[in-house]
Amino acid sequence: MTAETRLHDDDDSSAGARKAGPSAAPHRPGGSGGSGAVHAGGTVDGVVSRATADPQAARTRRPWRRPTTDDGVKTSRLRWWKELIFVWVFYEIYSLVRNQFGSSGSASHGKISPTAVAHAYGHAHDVISVEKSLGFFFEPHLQRWYLDLPTHGIIRFWNVYYASLHFVITIVALVLLYRNARRRYRLWRNVFAATTGLALVGFAAFTLMPPRLLSDSSMYGACHASYHLSCVHYGLVDTLAKFGGLWSFGSGTMAAISNQYAAMPSLHIGWSTWCAIVLLPMIKRRWVKALVVLYPMATLFCILVTANHYWLDAVGGLVTLAAGFLVGYLALQLTLRWDERRERRDSPQPAIRAELAE
Repeated sequence: MTAETRLHDDDDSSAGARKAGPSAAPHRPGGSGGSGAVHAGGTVDGVVSRATADPQAARTRRPWRRPTTDDGVKTSRLRWWKELIFVWVFYEIYSLVRNQFGSSGSASHGKISPTAVAHAYGHAHDVISVEKSLGFFFEPHLQRWYLDLPTHGIIRFWNVYYASLHFVITIVALVLLYRNARRRYRLWRNVFAATTGLALVGFAAFTLMPPRLLSDSSMYGACHASYHLSCVHYGLVDTLAKFGGLWSFGSGTMAAISNQYAAMPSLHIGWSTWCAIVLLPMIKRRWVKALVVLYPMATLFCILVTANHYWLDAVGGLVTLAAGFLVGYLALQLTLRWDERRERRDSPQPAIRAELAE
């Protein structure tokens, strides 16, 4: 008999006792003091405590719905300030590690290593070759079509979108998840951290020159005279440098703290898809749900039309998110098992419970 069945039966029996009156009240073997006896298994006069319910039943529930005491597993309480510190420290470590590779890791005294540029440019040609072999190297045509629209398609909006919403929406999703869906928070926080961490592996192992730098003659571009590369003009432009936005990659501060060749995988796609998955179950209004679903799609259009990524980078972002889910799920499993062991260690031993029952 499961814990839920015992609870149901005991509720029915207690309800019947109330209807029959005081004379029908069940005998309390613990004496007349009014406090029921504690039996082995965590029952008080047949009532099952949720904190000591059948552990097998608790384990069969979905693990991402078991991070709180409401699901029968006692775990450490989530504290907003701890989570804030965790996110801040994690992002600082992420930024530090990311900038050890690519353009930032090879830069010295305002100059970048020609070898680093050559590697990033070579990887860009590899990506373009794969896209051409699949018949889908359309990034130059997409950008050219959009910039030919009146007022250049208000491309400045997409420049601001690329620089800001990537962080703003993600922070909002994390806060709403913590406040409104605490049972899901630990799993999806783990997924977010794992996805971001796995992206670092891609940034380090596959430095990639983004499309906007293929025809660029700046210090980070393939057409800089000192690199002596076979510069191929694909017709792509750096919309942020040409039309402006909140900031520019070529500015002194941004150039110093950003890795220009961290393009594979696209965390813009990984994070925006994560946001959609996290936010959808919490939203009731249909028009808001539609906006949430459109958010990753709009982000995909943004990273392509601004020439910050290839579409294969977006595929890489989705693959990284899927891998991050597996890692985050396994991390949650290990945490829950640790909590269950701690709960069993801290709970009264069977012999002690038997003494209490006598």
